[in-house]
Amino acid sequence: MREKKSPQSVIDSYRKRQQMMPYITWGLAGLLVLMGIILIFLWVSGGNSPQIALFSSPTPTATSTLTPSPVPPTATVTMTPTETETPTPTLTFTPSGPFEYTVQSGDTCFDLAVKYEVDLLVLLALNNFPAGQCPIREGDKILIPAPNQQLPTETPLPTGLPRGTRIEYVVKTGDTLDFIASIFNSTVDDIMQQNKITDKNLISAGQVLIVRVNLVTPTPTRPPTLTPTTAGQLPTTTPSPTSSS
Repeated sequence: MREKKSPQSVIDSYRKRQQMMPYITWGLAGLLVLMGIILIFLWVSGGNSPQIALFSSPTPTATSTLTPSPVPPTATVTMTPTETETPTPTLTFTPSGPFEYTVQSGDTCFDLAVKYEVDLLVLLALNNFPAGQCPIREGDKILIPAPNQQLPTETPLPTGLPRGTRIEYVVKTGDTLDFIASIFNSTVDDIMQQNKITDKNLISAGQVLIVRVNLVTPTPTRPPTLTPTTAGQLPTTTPSPTSSS
């Protein structure tokens, strides 16, 4: 059996607890103050503020996340640049002397002179065509002079021809009736009358004119300087006097 305490012992025990209670209370208070100071120091000086978990953290709930399916890449059409062909340089034929040409359908001496950039009179003389005429047909073979080829210097007229002597003259490129009249001591009006010309500007290279010489007194002038050509051998044209009408 448990021993029964006497009333005096109970009273003594109670008194002891009463006497110890202030010490316990102050001890707990001091401990709490010390812990508060430590927490404040850590809060101020620490980079990360301490957190006191008063309540339990909620358990995270798993959330279903839809992951998009990868989109297959779209094929990109790449345009391949078309290669540009470099044109092959065309060689231009520049003859150094006369060359043979086969007449084509529709050709004329004038067209050929323009095409090959030659003097029409040189072309006619080189092929021994009658002055002012171009008797060519398809398939004929003719000679085309060089671009710089010129007619040889004409043989001057004999001196002392009677006044009004008629000669034949082949018009050259750049000739005018004033120039022709001056070199033969004739007049523009007489040349137009002899050849039934109504407009003195309407003459063409290769045209044959009848000119009456020595109708006027010659005016002393400086003779033109003629440069003979060495390209090709052309017949020399000499004005031939005709009987006076």
